Amino acid sequence: MRIWAREFKDNRMLKDLTVEDYSEETRTHKVFSAIEKICVEFDLSKPIWLDMNIADFKRNGKVRFYKDSFIDSIPFDYLEIQVIEEDY
Repeated sequence: MRIWAREFKDNRMLKDLTVEDYSEETRTHKVFSAIEKICVEFDLSKPIWLDMNIADFKRNGKVRFYKDSFIDSIPFDYLEIQVIEEDY
């Protein structure tokens, strides 16, 4: 599985990172592990998964975390996480 994370501000990408995980873990474990790595790399607190985030991720394989998903203030508009390659 490959997950692409990007920070956006004013419709411009500030940072991006691709995380790969080809372990035998479940999809959910891989996603949470990738988010943890992304947050460490971007120096962020972990985002809170709201119901709308879960629904978007299940439907599209992509989710946007806005400021209401973070406990701390963020210097960007949103963090987007997208699955770009699934394991089969």
